[in-house]
Amino acid sequence: MGRTSKKLHAKLSRDGLSDLPTGKVPRRPDMPDVEAWIKQGMDPVHAAYAFVQHITSFFAEGASQLPEMKKFARIVAKAEDDYLPSAPPMSPLTTSFFTTWAFYDLQFDDDTLATCLIESNDVVSMNPDQLDALKKMAASRMGIYQQVGMDGQHVRLRELVTNAEFVCHSTSGYRGKPGELWYVRLLPPLLPDLASYQIVFTTPYILMASMDDWLQFFGRAQPGSGKDATGLHQLFKHGPDVNYWNEFVFKAYHHHQSDAIFLAGIPDLKATLPHA
Repeated sequence: MGRTSKKLHAKLSRDGLSDLPTGKVPRRPDMPDVEAWIKQGMDPVHAAYAFVQHITSFFAEGASQLPEMKKFARIVAKAEDDYLPSAPPMSPLTTSFFTTWAFYDLQFDDDTLATCLIESNDVVSMNPDQLDALKKMAASRMGIYQQVGMDGQHVRLRELVTNAEFVCHSTSGYRGKPGELWYVRLLPPLLPDLASYQIVFTTPYILMASMDDWLQFFGRAQPGSGKDATGLHQLFKHGPDVNYWNEFVFKAYHHHQSDAIFLAGIPDLKATLPHA
C-alpha cells in the first residue's frame, strides 16, 4: 500500500464514511440484486465480480471528493473529458474498459483506487468473499490472447508471449473464431472447486493486426524484458504512460458490432492507426 491509501484509511477511520458504502454491503437502494441477475441468466461468477465492481464504483464516487484523492480525481476527470467513455459510436472506450483501468490500473503515489479500498475495508466492511474478489480484480490487467477454439460453451484463449491458455466465459456473448486476437481483461475463478473458467470482463476488442506485428511491438515496447510475464504485466497494467492504452483504443477504432469492437493498427506505429 502507498501513502495515499494510508492517509485515506486514517481519515475514514477518524471521520466515518460519509456517503461511502457502509456496514454490510449493500446499504444503498441502487445497489444491484445479484440473485436477480443470476435468475435472468447471468453467469454467477460474472455476477459476483460485477457486484464488487459496483461496490468499488460507489467507493470511488465518494472517495474522489476527498482531498486525499485529488490526484486520482484529476487524472480520471481529464481522461473522461478526453475519451468520453460509453460505447461505440460515441466512444470506443467502453464503460467496463475505462472503469477497470481507473479502479485497478491507474497508479497515483504507489496506489490504485482498489488498494485504497482494500486498505480501508475494516471501515467499509466488505465480507471475505467480496474482498477476495476485489483483490483479484486489483491484480488483473488487460492482455492480448489468440482464440484457439471452444470448450463447450466457453472460449479457449491463449496469451501471446506467455502461451498460457485459459477456458473463458465471454460476458458479451462474443465467441469469435480460431486465430482471432482478443484484447481483453480476464478475471480468475472465484471458487475453483465450483467453476474453473476465467471471466472475460470487458467487451472483446478484436485486433486486426497480425500476431507477428504484435510480437514485434512487444520487443520494441519492452526491450530485454517484453517477452516475459513480468514485462508483459507491467506493459499492460501501467503502459509507458498513464493513458497509453486509452489512446490506443481511441485511435485504433475501426468498427463494431453489438458484442465486440474491432481495432486496427499497432500502438507505436502511428501510420497504422485509423484515427491518429
